[in-house]
Amino acid sequence: MVADSGMVSVSAHGERSRSFRRRGPRALQGWTSGDALFRKVCTAFGLAIVALLALLLYELARGSSLSLSRFGFGFAFEKVWDPVAEKFGAATFIYGTMVTSVIALLVAVPLGVGIAIFLVEMAPPAVGNIIGFLVELLAAIPSIVYGLWGLFVLAPLVRDHVAPFLHATLGFLPFFSGESHGVGMLTAGLVLSIMVLPFIAAVSRDVLAAVPQPLREGSLALGATKWETIWGVVLPYGRTGIGGSVILALGRALGETMAVTMVIGNTPQIVLSLFEPGYTMSSVIANEYSEASGPLYLSSLTELGLLLFIATFAVNGTARALIWRMAHGPGGRA
Repeated sequence: MVADSGMVSVSAHGERSRSFRRRGPRALQGWTSGDALFRKVCTAFGLAIVALLALLLYELARGSSLSLSRFGFGFAFEKVWDPVAEKFGAATFIYGTMVTSVIALLVAVPLGVGIAIFLVEMAPPAVGNIIGFLVELLAAIPSIVYGLWGLFVLAPLVRDHVAPFLHATLGFLPFFSGESHGVGMLTAGLVLSIMVLPFIAAVSRDVLAAVPQPLREGSLALGATKWETIWGVVLPYGRTGIGGSVILALGRALGETMAVTMVIGNTPQIVLSLFEPGYTMSSVIANEYSEASGPLYLSSLTELGLLLFIATFAVNGTARALIWRMAHGPGGRA
């Protein structure tokens, strides 16, 4: 009886094995069809981003078609912005955008890179984690809060202390001539510098942390000091990634709207003095789009948005390429 039951068990096991072999291809085919469906769905999600960008570019180009046909490429170089006479040019706003962005980078780049060096090379892990969290927290603050702080705190500070000091020491330069009323391109640039600081500090910290430790140890073993190791080994190794973080911050500064609108003064003029009010492309769109009365007026504002979109897209693409190059090395290997 025991032998018979054993033979029955072996026979049943063999029958199940033969049945599984017969059904195996169909079962695997079911799994394969599920993987193919999942792959197609994920591909559709990825292509949706491309389609969204293409649709956004198409709508901006379609909305600015009247301005493009009326002014052509001269729109970017024309200084006059007169809605009454229907004469529109973007040069004033491009100038204000570039000036405030350059001021922001001049202030934020040394601070951001210095913070990254401190967090990676000098700070104890506990202190570094706390400071790193606080720096990244700056990126989560709404821009309207930065605008209010700039208007009620930074603008009086610039008017009463910063501008008089700069005028007294560097007043022979045209950039620091005249009198400051608080709001202006200098104040807008300083607000922007605080807003882009987290991008530079966070990306630079990741880049410096990726520097191989044997490079540091080899430099120190050859007799270099900590400062010489950072300046001669760590920073040169990560310069491509740091440059990418700077360009990424530039793209953020170019498109900032509310904070800049509240502190720049919103005056369409091209002047060298940083104490004077100015205007940016994003600010004029935010201020005037809702009250644009004519089709050419609307089309000109939309063309400003098109120029801003192209500039921001190009700047961010360059930054991503530099960071990718840093991560993968010259040969394209991680």
